[in-house]
Amino acid sequence: MSLQYLSDQQGQIIAVQVPIQERELLVSKYPDIDSGTKMLPDWQKELIDNRLAAIEKNPERILPIDGLMAELDRLID
Repeated sequence: MSLQYLSDQQGQIIAVQVPIQERELLVSKYPDIDSGTKMLPDWQKELIDNRLAAIEKNPERILPIDGLMAELDRLID
């Protein structure tokens, strides 16, 4: 896929351009691709806010994926 990136003056990527033919291919393969612009319901926003607050209070609870997988393996055995 030949994407083009648009950057602001600080060099931060602010947009991505997809050629029309490739976008049409994506839409034919994933018809709901444009539905990602829907707003989250308030209950989901609240859930996310609560989880982010819990992480902020206890950042040590965040483990790398390897640690998570090891913990899951330990629980299964």
